[in-house]
Amino acid sequence: IALSGCLKGEIAFHAGRGDMKRATQAAEDYRKIFGANRFYIEIQNNGVENQPLLNQRLIEIARELSIPPVATNDCHYLHRRDAKAHEVLLCIQTGKTLDESQRMRFPSEEFYFKSPEEMAGLFRDCPDAIENTGAIAEECNLKLRFDEKHIPRITVPSEETPESYLERLAREGLERRLARHQGEKDFQERSVRYKTRLGEELKIIKSMGYPGYFLIVYDFIHYAKNHGIPVGPGRGSAAGSLVAYSLNITDLDPIEYDLIFERFLNPGRKSSMPDVDIDFCMEGRENVIRYVTEKYGKENVAQIITFGKMQAKAAIRDVGRVMGIPYAEVDRIAKLIPKQIDITLEQALQQEAGLKEAVAKDFRVASLFEVAKSLEGLARHASTHAAGVVIANRPLMDYLPLQRGQNGEVMTQYAMKQVEAIGLVKFDFLGLKTLTVVDQTVQMIEKNRGVKLELSEIPLDDPEVYALLGAGSNLGIFQLESSGMRDLLFKLKPQSFKDIIALVALYRPGPLDSGMVGEFIKRRHGQESIRYELPALEEVLSDTYGVIVYQEQVMRI
Repeated sequence: IALSGCLKGEIAFHAGRGDMKRATQAAEDYRKIFGANRFYIEIQNNGVENQPLLNQRLIEIARELSIPPVATNDCHYLHRRDAKAHEVLLCIQTGKTLDESQRMRFPSEEFYFKSPEEMAGLFRDCPDAIENTGAIAEECNLKLRFDEKHIPRITVPSEETPESYLERLAREGLERRLARHQGEKDFQERSVRYKTRLGEELKIIKSMGYPGYFLIVYDFIHYAKNHGIPVGPGRGSAAGSLVAYSLNITDLDPIEYDLIFERFLNPGRKSSMPDVDIDFCMEGRENVIRYVTEKYGKENVAQIITFGKMQAKAAIRDVGRVMGIPYAEVDRIAKLIPKQIDITLEQALQQEAGLKEAVAKDFRVASLFEVAKSLEGLARHASTHAAGVVIANRPLMDYLPLQRGQNGEVMTQYAMKQVEAIGLVKFDFLGLKTLTVVDQTVQMIEKNRGVKLELSEIPLDDPEVYALLGAGSNLGIFQLESSGMRDLLFKLKPQSFKDIIALVALYRPGPLDSGMVGEFIKRRHGQESIRYELPALEEVLSDTYGVIVYQEQVMRI
C-alpha cells in the first residue's frame, strides 16, 4: 500500500502550483506501479493557507482516475502545546535562533496528533476519505514476533549436527589448552575439573538452542586470526565461558580467574541471548564485517543504529542558544544541574535550590526549562553503533526497516534493544585502536630487536612493571592512563595482576562516589581493618579485602 504524501509530495506539489496535468500524470504513474486500490491520494487539513483549495484539486484527481482518497494527519509533535518546543527543535537542527526571520518554520500550530473526533470534523465533507483509513488498517498485517530467535544458518560437516560439531571443537580445543599444563603435579585433577565444567556449559548451551551462535562467533574470530587481524583476549561476561576459551573465542581462563558461566548465559533466563563482545584491531574490523556480509549475504547483515539523546544539560544549552539567552546566563544555569548519570531536569529542580530559585524569579529561565523539559530525552541525532552488527537467517527487510548511514553502510532503523526484542541476533565487532598499537609495537620489536614476542606468554608477575605502574608511569596504557586512574595506582602500589583487575572494576562512577575505592586501598595497605558482615562472606570477599568489587561476588552472595 502506498500513499501520495504530504504538501511536499509530488502530486500535491504540482497540484498546489496549479499544474493539474503533471499532478494527474504523476498520480496515474503511481497507480500503475502499485495497482488498483493499493495506492491512495492523501488529503490533509493542518490549517495551512490554500490547503482547502489543494484538497479540492486532489479529490478531483482521485475521482477522475478512480483512486481512493484518504484523510491523513501530518504529525510532527504529540500535543498542540508542543508547537513551540517543535519550533525550537527546528532551530536546534538548523543552527538558527527564534529571532531570525529567515529560518525553517511550520505554517501553523496544527501539526499535532489529532483525535478521531477532530479528524472526522475536519473531513466531514469527504467521509469516504475517513472510511478509507479503516480500509487501509484492515489491509495491514504486520505481526511482530517476540517469541522466536532468528539465528543465522550455519554450515557444519555433513556427518555432524551443530550440537555435535560444537562439542567436538570445544573438547578438542580444551585438550590443546590443557596440554600446556602437561607434567604439572595437579594435571589430572585440573583435567577432570575443566572437562566437567565444559560438559556443564555445553549442556546449557544445547538446552537453550545456542550452538549455532557459538559456531558463528568461532567462525569469524577464526577468520580474523587466520588473516592476521588482532583480536582482543576477551571482554564482558563471555570471559566466564570455558566453551569460549576452548574455542579460542577468548583467551582468558575462566576457572583460573574464578568467573561464573551463568553470568554470561543463565538457563533461568530463557529469553536472554548470548552476548560475546569482541575487540578487533581498528584497521581490521571492516574486513571481518565484510567477511560475515559475504558469508551470510548482504541482505542478511547490517550494522545497528544508535540514537544520541538530548540530555538535561545539553537541552538547556541548546534551547538557551535558540531563545537568545546570553551564553553566560545559560552556562550558569547548566552548571547548576547536578553531575549525576541520566539525571532529568525535573530531578535537578528538586535537588538544586539554586535552579528552583532561578525558575521562580526569571520568566526567561522558566520558559527555558519548560521547553527544555519537552525536548529532554528526544533523539538528537542518529549514527552507526560503534560495535553492533546484526546477522539474520533471512533478509533483514523481512523483520525491520533499514536505512543508509552517513558513509553508505546499511543499518537498522531499530536500536539495539528493539533489534534483540524481535529475536534478531546482534554481534559486537568493536574496533579498538589499542589492539592496532600493540600489534604494530610487537612487529616493530621483532624488526628492530630481532625478538619475536608472544603476547600470551608475557609474564604477569614482573615486579618492575608493577613498580612503574605504582609510580604513575602509565601514559598510553589502555584503561590505566587517565589522571584519576594514575592517582589510584599511585595510592594502591599494585603488586599483582589481581590488583590491576580490581582497580579497573572499581574505577566507575558508582564505586568512586560511594567511598569503596578508598576502603579497598586502605585495607590493602593494612590501614583499615577488614570486616565481614557475616562470617560466611569471608570466603567470597577475602580476595578483595571485604569489599564487594565484582558481579560474580554479588551472585555468590
